[in-house]
Amino acid sequence: MSAPTTIFRRPEALRDAFTHYCPGCTHGIIHRLVAETLDELGLRERTVGIAPVGCSVLCYNYFNCDMQEAAHGRAPALATGVKRVLPDRIVFTYQGDGDLASIGTAEIIHAANRGEKFTTIFVNNAIYGMTGGQMAPTTMPNQVTTTCPRGRDVNTAGWPIPVADVLAQLRTPAYIERVAVHTPRYTVQAKRAIRQAFQYQAENRCYSFVEVLSTCPTNWGKTPNESVQWLEDVMVPYFKLGLKKSPDRPPVD
Repeated sequence: MSAPTTIFRRPEALRDAFTHYCPGCTHGIIHRLVAETLDELGLRERTVGIAPVGCSVLCYNYFNCDMQEAAHGRAPALATGVKRVLPDRIVFTYQGDGDLASIGTAEIIHAANRGEKFTTIFVNNAIYGMTGGQMAPTTMPNQVTTTCPRGRDVNTAGWPIPVADVLAQLRTPAYIERVAVHTPRYTVQAKRAIRQAFQYQAENRCYSFVEVLSTCPTNWGKTPNESVQWLEDVMVPYFKLGLKKSPDRPPVD
């Protein structure tokens, strides 16, 4: 009998640690995609990750690379400093929608506009997770949260901010794409986008930004299966997936 062949294993860029994320949360999937990319491109030993404030505040417990912790919303500023002082490093920020699209709005817009040569992985689950499920800049119209118990009223709270589309309007060259990880097919596409983002950085080409639509069953008040369907039915039609900007070809509508 031949010896068994291992076809699936934990990436070297992920630590062997128990997760703190809630059941059904897709942060773990996104972590794995980033880790696989670092391994496949041979970047792990010179990578510096920047942890945010939010559900992924503890991501330094999971990534097996150098990590730093940033103040709320300030991960792009810290990444800018690291990359400018150590330009040979691969630097990425891993941020949620409350961290990046609310208190960190100015940081991310100006970092992208300056064309900083780091990568941002932006996890959009349409709600504040760690702090109790408050309305976020990405909360959907009529979506119920702890701070809008009757649902988000776009007449008073405005419409959800499509961050990838906003950044794509900047003149500075960049790679910007929106993906999702709620099905295997979408997850494969997300892996390709994340790999491309890190490849552009490895080539010192441009700023790169991947927005990932993610589920939050706990704060959405849904089962994991219901959350997957809600993301597909409600978030995907509004936050349209696909390439928004690339240094190699025109954006796709």
